[in-house]
Amino acid sequence: MYRLRPPAVTGIAASLALLLGACSTSVRLDKAAAVKPDQDRKSAPDFTLKDADGRPVHLSDYRGKVVLLDFWATWCGPCAMEIPWFMDLERRNKDHGFAVLGVSMDDEGWDAVKPFVAKLGVNYRVLLGNDLTAQLYGGVDALPTTFLIDREGRIAAVHVGLADRRDFEDGVERLLQDPAPAGTGRATLAAVAGGPK
Repeated sequence: MYRLRPPAVTGIAASLALLLGACSTSVRLDKAAAVKPDQDRKSAPDFTLKDADGRPVHLSDYRGKVVLLDFWATWCGPCAMEIPWFMDLERRNKDHGFAVLGVSMDDEGWDAVKPFVAKLGVNYRVLLGNDLTAQLYGGVDALPTTFLIDREGRIAAVHVGLADRRDFEDGVERLLQDPAPAGTGRATLAAVAGGPK
């Protein structure tokens, strides 16, 4: 079972818990989530979630792009640490077939998420998650949990808990260097690069 609320701690203990990454029952610094070999990758489950403007977003809309799919929450300290890294990855790679999708698991919904995203100036698409989506991705028992998805829509790496920034950068760089999916011509790639934001 995953937690959608921070642990029940108060005062100084609450501050320390957030600083130390107490967003789940077992948060750790994940250094072992290397990009999987091509033959070991499984399809990322498709989903339909709404963005801040109420528009439906399907993961399958991003087929042909490398996607960083981040499950997070506004109350999660390690999540807030990673968001600027993801903003930088989006800024540097969005024109090269890459996109970040943030899936907020906040119980309070857009009332909590919109002001948080606005304050940070998040430059990538944020969606509101739900229990069904979390279950599709194995239960998401810790936040942050981040998936790197290759151009063919397969899970290439999973980071549970706070990961090292360089792990994300290396994974994205490696996946962007992978060849385009079979049957994807230059015209299709050009369309994908200008596809969903």
